[in-house]
Amino acid sequence: MMKVIGAGLPRTGTTSMKAALERLGFAPCYHMAEVMTHPGHVDHWLEAAAGKVRTREDWDRVFEDGYQAEVDWPASFYWRELADAYPEAKVILTVRDPHKWYPSIRMLLSGENRPTPSDEMPEEIRRLFATMQRMRPALNQMGQALFGPDWAFGDDLSDEELVVAAFDRHVETVKQSIPAQRLLVFDVREGWEPLCAFLGVDVPAGEPFPHLNDAESMRQAFERMKAGDMSGFPLGRPGG
Repeated sequence: MMKVIGAGLPRTGTTSMKAALERLGFAPCYHMAEVMTHPGHVDHWLEAAAGKVRTREDWDRVFEDGYQAEVDWPASFYWRELADAYPEAKVILTVRDPHKWYPSIRMLLSGENRPTPSDEMPEEIRRLFATMQRMRPALNQMGQALFGPDWAFGDDLSDEELVVAAFDRHVETVKQSIPAQRLLVFDVREGWEPLCAFLGVDVPAGEPFPHLNDAESMRQAFERMKAGDMSGFPLGRPGG
């Protein structure tokens, strides 16, 4: 049963949140990395994009492998639907300085920063590209809802003002839509205490809060991928 619904946008510490939630017992936690490692999951998200995932039973099938939490796109795009389907679940909105978020999301979504697939690449990388290509209609829908109808996955997000405004608009929408007692607005730099208090669990003694997949780690992972090295992927691994 879904117990924690992530409503934050990609590149707001979602990889760190996945690790933190799983450490606190909310495992497994759904993240884009799950799509990368389970290509069959693409079908769920194409159905969701087509409006065919509506009821709690539908969402139970999407998360049928026992997921107790979700963060990051594609799942977090449906935060409103999930909050309705799982009224007992708590909602966490991950945030950060939007002007620092901007270059990170631009690096992730703009095509010029990713390697181009080729026959010379290892089979594992070509399978990843094929998976993400199948996800493209769903990703286009998510991006267009955020950035406007003319955007397509891979387009450069060159207008910082527009992107930051989209971030701010999303944050305010979530805050206005979810009752305050059900919502935690959380910056991963705050560490364990506010997160654990909200979830009603103990703070892990002597353990630092996980900080994974920062912008530099992502850039390095893309560079290794261009050279045929998959050690940095999926982005759920240390160093979405």
